[in-house]
Formats: sequence, structure tokens, C-alpha cells
Amino acid sequence: MALPIQVHQALEELVGFLQSTDNAIRTQAEEQLNRTWVTERPEMLFLGLAEQMQGSQDEGTRAYAAVIFRRIATRTSKSAQTGEQTETFLQLNAGQRNEIRERLLQGYAGEAKAHVRNKIADAVAEVARQYTEETVMGVDGTRDTWPALLNALFQASQAEDSAVRESSFRVLETTPGIIEKQHEDIVLGVFQRGIRDDVPDVRLATMAAFSAFFQSLQKKAQQKYYALIPDVLNTILPLKEAGDSDQLSKALMAVIELAEAASKMFKNVFSDLVALCISIIQDKELDDPARQNALELMATFADYNPTMCRKDPNYTNEMVTQCLSLMTDVGPDDDDASDWNAQEDMDFDESDSNHVSGEQTMDRLANKLGGQTILPPTFNWLPRMIASSAWRDRHAALMAISAISEGCRELMEGELDKVLDLVVPALRDSHPRVRWAGCNALGQMSTDFKGTMQTKYHQIVLPSLIPVLAASEPRVQSHAAAALVNFCEEAEKEILEPYLDTLLENLMRLLQSPKRFVQEQALSTIATVADSAESTFGKWYGSLMPLLFNVLQQPNEREVRLLRAKAMECATLIALAVGKERMGQDAITLVNLLGNVQAGITDDDDPQESYLLHCWGRMCRVLGQDFVPYLQAVMPPLMKLAQAKADIQLLDDEENVAQIEQEEGWELVPLKGKYIGIKTSTLDDKFMAVELITVYAQNLEQGFAEYVMDIMDTVAIPGLAFFFHDPVRVASAKAVPQLLNSYKMAFGGQSEQYSELWKSTIAKVLEVLATEPAIETLAEMYQCFYESVEVSGKDCLSNEHMGIFIKSAESVLKDFQIRVKARQEEAADREDGEEPDEETQFAMEDDQTLLSDMNKAFHTIFKHQGQTFLPHWERLLNYYDLFVTNQDDTQRQWALCILDDVLEFCGPASWHYHTHIIQPLIDGMRDPAPANRQAACYGVGVAAHKGGDAWAAFAAGSLPMLFEVTRRPGVRSDDDVFATENACASIAKVLHFNAGKVADVQGVVAAWIETLPVVNDEDAAPYAYAFLADLIDRSNQTVMLQAPRCFVFVAQALEAETLQGAMAQRIVGAASKLVTDAGLDANQLLAGLPPETQQTVRAFFG
Repeated sequence: MALPIQVHQALEELVGFLQSTDNAIRTQAEEQLNRTWVTERPEMLFLGLAEQMQGSQDEGTRAYAAVIFRRIATRTSKSAQTGEQTETFLQLNAGQRNEIRERLLQGYAGEAKAHVRNKIADAVAEVARQYTEETVMGVDGTRDTWPALLNALFQASQAEDSAVRESSFRVLETTPGIIEKQHEDIVLGVFQRGIRDDVPDVRLATMAAFSAFFQSLQKKAQQKYYALIPDVLNTILPLKEAGDSDQLSKALMAVIELAEAASKMFKNVFSDLVALCISIIQDKELDDPARQNALELMATFADYNPTMCRKDPNYTNEMVTQCLSLMTDVGPDDDDASDWNAQEDMDFDESDSNHVSGEQTMDRLANKLGGQTILPPTFNWLPRMIASSAWRDRHAALMAISAISEGCRELMEGELDKVLDLVVPALRDSHPRVRWAGCNALGQMSTDFKGTMQTKYHQIVLPSLIPVLAASEPRVQSHAAAALVNFCEEAEKEILEPYLDTLLENLMRLLQSPKRFVQEQALSTIATVADSAESTFGKWYGSLMPLLFNVLQQPNEREVRLLRAKAMECATLIALAVGKERMGQDAITLVNLLGNVQAGITDDDDPQESYLLHCWGRMCRVLGQDFVPYLQAVMPPLMKLAQAKADIQLLDDEENVAQIEQEEGWELVPLKGKYIGIKTSTLDDKFMAVELITVYAQNLEQGFAEYVMDIMDTVAIPGLAFFFHDPVRVASAKAVPQLLNSYKMAFGGQSEQYSELWKSTIAKVLEVLATEPAIETLAEMYQCFYESVEVSGKDCLSNEHMGIFIKSAESVLKDFQIRVKARQEEAADREDGEEPDEETQFAMEDDQTLLSDMNKAFHTIFKHQGQTFLPHWERLLNYYDLFVTNQDDTQRQWALCILDDVLEFCGPASWHYHTHIIQPLIDGMRDPAPANRQAACYGVGVAAHKGGDAWAAFAAGSLPMLFEVTRRPGVRSDDDVFATENACASIAKVLHFNAGKVADVQGVVAAWIETLPVVNDEDAAPYAYAFLADLIDRSNQTVMLQAPRCFVFVAQALEAETLQGAMAQRIVGAASKLVTDAGLDANQLLAGLPPETQQTVRAFFG
């Protein structure tokens, strides 16, 4: 039915007022729209706006009617029918919705003006989205999917007017879900016609729609659309030949999305695509974004299908060549680097530059294709480029070394001498940007080859890099100082000590630089040096600390705030390095200065505020309990940050979205046609504050107790369920055990105060084990749980607690099995050599971490609850049985470790489950995975040690398999040594606790000695060497016959520090007896060992 004319007049007038430039008129019109129309008669509003779109003579009115329609349709409010939050349009009855939809499509089909049609298309797409995402019932009671829309769009895709054809694909792009399975054959033809359309705009719109549709499909359903790929690629070449950079860029973006979704569908055309993209990257007549998108498309294949890239004969050589070429496109019209030198904004954004694109792509290629693939073509160019007379070539070569070092770490690490021969001379180059790039390369290499660079090459790097601090260009000075941060933060104090004087003299001079950014960097570098040099920094304390105090005593002018923040950081790191005693009264002075800084912060954007949080944490570590009196000043602002609520805005207006996008510190999350704006800067501060609370609780223990209850109630427990920000949940999970410990230290574990806190806390912690949605964060919640139980100790969990834990664990294991099955199906679809994408690899790592932390939770419960946990644990027996026979190494390890806990903490009662335990341990000792052999060997040992008579025969019968573990090839390799040493310790346990079941004890002892030493596993070593000490004490003849070897095995364990405290003293006493009884020459035996071992052992034996 058509609306009365007076309704149309009223609406037309209202639409006019809503577009008024007068704020007062517009505000009044908005109020009238909401009060009179949206609230009281929404069906008339939508129908009227649809009729305005269809019938108004004014194109501005038609367009704005569509904008209002879409805006109001997306609004949500509580439905009178269901009581749930529902979009306004879906609250109309089915008949009203049908009529409005029909008018909407009529308006869309009849609109002659392209810009108006696009606005109406947006309104159509919004309504379509609601029908796709929600289950909307039609007049007949079945689900309504708005089939008329798809017919209308298919018709529009064949219209004579190309603008109509284009707009039909625009709607399909935004709502691909309206295409259902039964339409697939039809839609294939629709897309094929669109991609072959004569008009470029239609082809591009089709590609974008096809890309969106393709990504919405399940993997198996995607395959029938592979046939479209040649047509998709055929759209690119004409755009390149026409030099149409904008359209070419859009087309490449659509192909990038397709490559991300299913890289293998390009397999048959990949060589042609490589050639085409390389020709685009090379074409300097095209705009940079188009060339960069061609590079991005090629890099996407490296990300998602590195095997296909490696197999292509031209891909790697061409990509490396083009990346290096783009990297020479640096500093145009600035040959002498005068503009570059004058630039003081170190955060200047060059992300859209060709040279940055080249660098980032080289980094991706190295990480995805690896050193064996990337290094040959790269080093085919680099020596020539380093030797080039053109500074841009030299700069690009050095930046390439920076870019590839992480991905090529394994191969480059053995060739660092040659790489440094290329890089170090650049620090003396005539051009400042080349020297800057040399510093960059050394800084990156110091991180990527950490350890090796510091221990083997400090005598090359530091004497070459330190003089660059005296360069004439401030930017080069600053970057040399930044590179030294990378080197020093990974260096031991013994390595730095010989260089400290020269290094700090140069850095002190930089503090006098007229450039503030140089001063700031110098302070950061001094702070890092102090952190690494520790007590050896004391010599420089007297020179530096007064300078830093002076900076902090200056007025808090805006332009020096970052400098003051860096001075605080530097002073507190020096304080940590030299300690409370060396600082004396300066420690109190520094705390008071920090207090003054805190009191002077008034602006939200003051960088001192975030630095200050960490500075307080350091001073807490420096002062220990002496810091407690300062908490009354420190805690109120910290609690304000920690208690902050999420600042969230629902944005349904494009102007609001655009405004938020321009502001820093916001994240936009799409949701049902709207956006949620989350102010992440507030949440980052909250996260940092919770982290600092953990530092205080950990360091001050009982001294922090008075704050615990308030923090637990208002910060930590609510933080566990703070779903707006994963890091806040993680920080809260780490805080809870430390807060519990603080309170326990103050009041005692059995006190009423602690019992009340524990009761409320454990209930909430158990709750989040069942509600946490993110796998990575769920692992942290399990860690929170077991650390909390560890704090509370024996019998702290009730039957109800254990029941809730098992119920949550079962749910987690079910979800885990679903994820594993999905990954297996995905793996089956991958072609030979095709690797799982990065997201899948991360998901697998997250699951491994989750299983590991669940293991520790089971272990901790068994440790503190013993047999009382068994009735609950039994509920998951079928999972242990499934996991322990699974093909996945991690799942077998998970089950074996839990079976070990049953044996260790339930003793003879564990025999009740022997049918579930014995075969897994037997299979585990022969498992190809070393970690699983280790777990199984350990299990046999605890069965012997804790299992009593019931397990004795099994333990003794396992000896041949334990010896088998110690005789495999490579038993002392890094991967296998822990399994070997656990087998050794378990044999000792069997001989010690179950000797009565062993047929030839002396023969087994003789063979066991061959399995020593234990020099890696600190848990296994005490059992092995305690047994050896017992044998020595009893003057066992087998040991006496092998006395020299046994003495050496003791010496090796002492040097490796696998024996500590009383156990070390016991074995030293036994070894002394062995030397005397066997008449050994200890000095002669020690002479065959390395000098450091001799020194350590002589110290033990006096």
C-alpha cells in the first residue's frame, strides 16, 4: 500500500531539515526522527523512505533517504516480541518487511543516477546482511532468505547500463552470504560474464564481489570456482598496458585476497602470473601503489604457499632482484642527504615508500622461503652493490642484510665473518645514509644472531661501532647508539667491561648534543648498558646520576617531557644495576624526584606517565621492604589506571567511524553492519598497571597485603573476565597467585582472613577455565589456577572444586579434538609440499601450550590432593586412552605425563588403573619422540619408587626397555639426552626400591654404570647419584671395579651443577671414600678433564 501524501510531505520536509547546515535545525530534526518516527511508527518510516527513494523528483532527497534508511535499519533496541536486542528493521512484522523490501528493490532497479543507486545499493546490502546473519522467519513460518534480491541482482548484472551491472556486484561484495549452495552453478556464470565484461569498472566490481564470495566458502566448495582464475588474471594485463594505475591497483588487491584464501588454485598459471607481476613492479611509468601491490601479491604467495614459490624457476631470482631495485629508490632529490639530516622526527612514516616495501618483502621472503633459497640470489648481488659508487646501492645492500638476517639465521650464523667484512667498512663510508644503514645492519644482526655476535665478534663490532657515536651527523650518532642497545642488551657484563670506559665517555658526550632526539637515545643506550653491566657499572655511577637528577629537577616543559621520561628510565635501571647499598641516600632522593614528577603530570598525553609506572616497579625491586612507605603515594594513581573501564562506542554513522579512524589509540571492530570503537590506549595503560601490581606483590610480599583485598575485588578478579583486551586478562591471571601469596605471607595459610580470600578467588578462577574464549589466554588461566593452588597448598581444593575443574577440562579437551580434526581435514586438502598457513601454525603452538599448562594443573592437583582427586580424574579415562595412542606426539606426551602423576602421587592406589597405564608406558619407552620416551621412563621410575609391591614386578620387568632407551643412536644429543638420563635414574630407582625382583643385580649395576653421567636433568640426577653413593657406601664390588669412571661421572655432574646443596655434599663425601677405598689418584683423573671442570671439582673437595 502507498502511504498518504501528507506522510510523504512530512517525511520529505524532515529529510530536508536533516540535511540543513544549521546545527539547531538539524538537531531538532534528529529528535523528531527518533521520537515521532523511529519509536512510534517505524514501519511508516521505512516504507516512506523506500517510496522517497523510488518516487522523489529530487536526487538529493532520494540519496539521503537511502542514507537514513540504512542508518536506522542498523540500529538495535530491545524487541517487544522477544525481549532481545534486535535491529530496528527486523522488529517489523513479516508482511511489512516484504512490502518495504519490494519498494527498495523497485527503487534500486529504477534509479538512473549512479551515485544515488549506490546509496540505495548500500541500504539494500544492509537489509540483506540482516537476513544472512540472523534467522528471520517469513509469513509462512519458514526461514526467509529474501530470494527476490538474488534474482534482482542477477538481472541487474546483465543490464544494458554498465553502471547498473557494476552496482549489482557492489551489493554482492558486501553480502556474499545471500548466495546459497543451490545457486552455485548460476553464480559461476554470473561471475564469469562480469569478469569478461567490456567495461573495466564492471570487471573490477565483479572481481571484488567474487573475492568476497570465494572467501565466504568452505575449502571444499571453493574448488569449482578455480576455473575463473584465468579470466581473473586476464583483467590485469589490459589495465597494465593502458597504464591505469588506480584500476590496476584495485584488481591486484582482489587477487591478493584470493591468493590468501586459496593460493593453490593459481598453480597452473603461477609462472605466467610471476612474469606479469614482475613486469608491473619493473614498470616505473606506473604509480608506486600499483607496483607495490604487484610485489605484495607475489609476497602473499611466499606467505601462503612457499613450496610453490620455491619450485617456480624464476620466482626467487626475480623477486630478490626487484626488491633490491626498489630498495635503491631512496632519498630522491636528496643526494647529499641534507634534507634527511635535517629531519628530526624519528617516527616519520615512510611505510608507503618503495624502499620500505622492498625491505619488508625481503624480510618476508627470508622468513618464508629460508636461507637456502634466498641467500644465493641475494649474495649474487650484494658484493657488487656494496662496492658500487652509487650510495643508494650501498645503502640497499646493507638494508637487505638487515632484512634477511632473521629468516636466514641458521645459514648466515656460520658465515658471520664474511658478512661483517661487508658491513663493518660501511661505518666509515663517505655518505651518512650508508653509515646509518651500516649501524642498522649491525643492530639487527646483534638481535638476530644474539649470543654469537656478542661472544665471538665483540672485538670487531664494538671498536667499529663506538667511534660512530662521534659522527658529525646527529641522525647517524643516534642510530649508532640505538644499534649499541641491541648489542648490549644481549651481552654479558664480562664482555662489556673492557669497553665500558670508551663507550660511556662517548655516550656522555652525546648527552651534551644540541639535538634532543640524540640526548634521548643516549639515555636509552646508557640505561641498557647499565642493565647489562650490572655492578661493573658502579664506576660511572658518580658521574651519571647527578646529571640525571639535574634533568628531573628542571621545569616540566612539554618539549622536554620525553627526555625527562628517558632520564627516569635510565636512573632507575642504573639503580637496579648498582643496588641499594651503592646508592645510599640517592635512592630516597630518586624516589622523591619520581614522586614530584608524578605530582606534576596533568596532561593525558604526557609520556612520563607510562615511563613512571615501570620506574616505580624498578625502585620497588631496588628498595625491597623499604619501598612500602611510598605505596601510599604510588598506589592511588596506579589503582585508577588498573580499575579503568573499557571505553567503548557503538558507531553506526560513517562520519563517526571516519573521525575515530583519525584518532590514535582506537581500534575499530566490525559488528553487524556497524563498528565498535574500543579505546585501546586506556586498555594498554590498564594492562601496564596490573603488571606493576604483580611486581609489587611479588617483591613486597606481606608488605603489600593491605592492598590485596581491594585489588582482588576491583582489579584482578574482574580482570580475568575483561574480554575487551586479552593482555589485561593475562596480566590479571599472573597477578592472582602473587596477591594470594602476599596475603598468605601476612596472615598465614590457615588463617580465617586467607581462607575467605581463597574461597572467593578459587571460585572465580575455576569459572574462567570454563568461559575463556581465546586458546592462548586459556593456557594462562590454567597457569593462574595451578600457581594459585601451589600457593594455598595441601588439601586446598574441595570435592566441588575438583568436580568443576574436571568438567571444564573435559570441555576443553572436546574442543581441542574438534580443532585437531578440522586441521587434519585441512591438511588432507593440501597438496604435496604445501605448508600450513601461519595462522594454523600459531593455532597448533597455542594448543601445545594449552595442553602443557593443563598438564601442570593436573600435576599440581595430584601433588596437593593425592588420592582424593582420583574419583574426579576417572571421568576422563577415555580421553587419556585416546590421547596416549594418538598419532600426534604432543597428545601422547600429555597423557603420559598425567599417568606419571597418578603413579607419583597416588602410590599403590594407582594399581587400580594398571590396565590403563602399563601398555602406554611400554609403548612410550619405544616412542620415536624423545619427550615421550622421557615421560615413560620417568613413569617406570616413579612406579618403582612410589608404587609398592603391586608395581614391583612391572618395574623390574621394564629394565631391558630402559636400557634400550640408553643405547639408541644419538642418546647424548640435545633432543635425546633427557630421555637417556631419565632412563638412567629410573634404572637406579628399580635397583634401589625393587632389587628383590631383579635376577642379576650386580650384572644390572655394571650395565647401569655405563648409562652415567647425568649432567642435564636436575630432577633425574639426585636419584642416580644417591644410588651411586649408596653403592659406594656399601663398597659394592662392581663400583669398585669401575672406580675411576665413577669418580669422573661424579666430577662431571658437579661441574654441570645438576647436583646441589645436601645432595652435592653427599656425593662428594661418597666420592672421597671411593678415592680412598680404591686407592685412586684423583689429580691424575682430574687432569683428563677440562680446566673449568677441574676448578669446580677441586672447590668441592677442598
